[in-house]
Amino acid sequence: MMADPAPKPKIVVLASGSGTNLQALIDASRERDFPGEIIAVGCNRPGAFALERAAQANIKTFVIDHQQFGSREEFDGALIAELHRHNPDVIVLAGFMRILTADFVRAFRGRMLNVHPSLLPAYTGLNTHQRVLDAGDKVHGVSIHFVTEELDGGPVIAQADVVVNADDTPESLAERVQQQEHLLYPIVLRWFCEGRIQLAAEGVLFDGEPLPKPMRLSGN
Repeated sequence: MMADPAPKPKIVVLASGSGTNLQALIDASRERDFPGEIIAVGCNRPGAFALERAAQANIKTFVIDHQQFGSREEFDGALIAELHRHNPDVIVLAGFMRILTADFVRAFRGRMLNVHPSLLPAYTGLNTHQRVLDAGDKVHGVSIHFVTEELDGGPVIAQADVVVNADDTPESLAERVQQQEHLLYPIVLRWFCEGRIQLAAEGVLFDGEPLPKPMRLSGN
């Protein structure tokens, strides 16, 4: 008799908005050889379109509405409890617009990924596209990183470049950055599910070796 295949790592995606990165991850996870399974999608906004995307893909959803809680700590506590119920191997933040408490981050250390629309460590926080244009930068991009207590400060796993054009607006730049996000995030999630990337004390390990600098894809 053939042995049963090992269960795939369980993925929970957290989103707040329309869920375009979520859709890219859903599409990738449906490929026959994808090494993980999205078991649930969680939102902090009841009307987020990400919930509709998950429902269309027959993926379980849950909502922890941040407006129902008196403090960030109470919200995070409820979210931690819900995540423990699903027992994910990895949590993927895909446009999840909440700053998480240190307790939350510690609870899932090494198991939480985030996407940020800049070439970190440059331009942490919000409004990255406008800030890049204001600075006159020639290259912008996207970073996928492990989540740590420092906002947008966790070790970066991979980045993709986006060339800034002279006639770019924040909207046109955002669109091209998002295209790179949709390519890069499923690749990094695949690496995680295959056990190829890990968070260690010294930073990111790739195939067991320290990653001296983020993996880099060139876009346009």
